[in-house]
Amino acid sequence: MAPAQQGCWTWSKAAFKTWLADRDDAFRDAVEVVAMDGFTGFKTAAAEEIPDAVTVMDPFHVVRLAGDALDRCRRRVQLAIHGHRGFRDDPLYKSRRTLHTGADLLTDKQSDRLRALFVDDAHVEVEATWGVYQRMIAAYRHEDRQRGRELMEKLITDLSAGVPKVLTELTTLGRTLKKRAADVLAYFERPGTGNGPTEALNGRLEHLRGSALGFRNLTNYIAQSLLETGGFRPQLLHPRLG
Repeated sequence: MAPAQQGCWTWSKAAFKTWLADRDDAFRDAVEVVAMDGFTGFKTAAAEEIPDAVTVMDPFHVVRLAGDALDRCRRRVQLAIHGHRGFRDDPLYKSRRTLHTGADLLTDKQSDRLRALFVDDAHVEVEATWGVYQRMIAAYRHEDRQRGRELMEKLITDLSAGVPKVLTELTTLGRTLKKRAADVLAYFERPGTGNGPTEALNGRLEHLRGSALGFRNLTNYIAQSLLETGGFRPQLLHPRLG
């Protein structure tokens, strides 16, 4: 299995496509799997340059789509009920992190908090969206990969039709999952596939770029880069401790 999403350092189909085109035939032929996020540019670039490779949508990004839908629903309901964004003591705002915790990891206190939240009929839309989020997590965590795939496939089918119009966030989520169903389900045939290392590296680069804002002196920028990457570490260690 070749490394996934190598060289994708910008949100650009052209950049990825160009990078792949610059590889030799031996490299492209060796690529079996490409792990990616939801950006369709990566999908189309991979399909054009390495059509025989299996494209897999990283579980982190799939779950994030559901998590974002849950957050949007919570904020919408919060605004409809209270007429303002969440305040510290608002039940929906207080539960925002608990809502993102897997049901099997909830503490007794968190479970009680959610039960109290969902008792209120005004929060039924949040409860429905939370239920979809939990179904997705359960599919990925199932010990039987085939059963997990079946659960995910059922979830995608359920979200593709019959979702009440008021649940706009789930409608949008269902549309996205249906469009990328093959990539989402491919993960269960290729367990462990993901672009975590790429995301981690990109996160450090983004942090460094943010830290460099305002630096006009090249020497200062180089020093900041070395600090960010641990380049000064050998010099900072005491000789007897190194």
